[in-house]
Amino acid sequence: MSAESEATPKQENWSLIIRPQRAWWDLRLGDLWRYRDLVVLFVWRDFVSTYKQTILGPLWHMVQPIATTLVFTVIFGNIAQLSTDGLPPFLFYMSGNTVWSYFSACLTSTSDTFRANAGIFGKVYFPRLITPVSIVISNLISFGIQFLIFLGFMIYFKMSGSEVYPNFWVLLLPILLMIMAGMGLGLGIIISSLTTKYRDLQKLVGFGVQLFMYGTPVIYPLSSVDVEWRWLILANPMTPIVEFFRMAFLGTSSLSPIYLLYSFGVVVIIVLAGVLVFNRVEATFMDTV
Repeated sequence: MSAESEATPKQENWSLIIRPQRAWWDLRLGDLWRYRDLVVLFVWRDFVSTYKQTILGPLWHMVQPIATTLVFTVIFGNIAQLSTDGLPPFLFYMSGNTVWSYFSACLTSTSDTFRANAGIFGKVYFPRLITPVSIVISNLISFGIQFLIFLGFMIYFKMSGSEVYPNFWVLLLPILLMIMAGMGLGLGIIISSLTTKYRDLQKLVGFGVQLFMYGTPVIYPLSSVDVEWRWLILANPMTPIVEFFRMAFLGTSSLSPIYLLYSFGVVVIIVLAGVLVFNRVEATFMDTV
């Protein structure tokens, strides 16, 4: 063997090359599809770990929305006597709670992505974005159970003579879910990226989500908001989601579809910004977590 051949390194064919530095726009979203089996495993892990060593297990998905709705009905319906647009208070609050629970669960869970998974992130490579995406998907199971409970009560009140009018807008449910999932994912991964350096931000998430709920027509209808403040509530991209959900299944609200397009546009911006920041922080977060 000649000296020249010894100096030439052996060429190898690699199926994947991991580079520590890459451009901002190099998002590698195709890796999510290539690692789809891992997404399924993470979804199952999230579902099992949530109810492991609990007595009621998945029944908490039934207990929690009913208990929360009862509290809202007593406090805001009976004591504060807030308007419900002529709907049964229990059904009004359950509709808002069903929508808000999914969004808030996606946001709070994904906002802790880097810290909660630092151990596994430091040991093996896989697209880090898989973790928050799997959380959003696993929360769909919770939403599905709560949604079925809501449908059960809606049918009961409808048969009891309440003025509840489901309509063709129910076909928008997949779009509403997509917007909620995108908003929770986008905001969550932005917060998760920032908390790698600013830990106290994580402590504000729960408080911030609670305040955000009061800025969304979950416990009150949009029609009850004064005209001079209504623009502020409409600026909240979650407002059209809650209002269109009630309009689809209960027949209340007359919000223009243009506001749903507004929510979609805001979510697209939030998701793109979140993915860009997430991928940028991903390369160096182990140095700060």
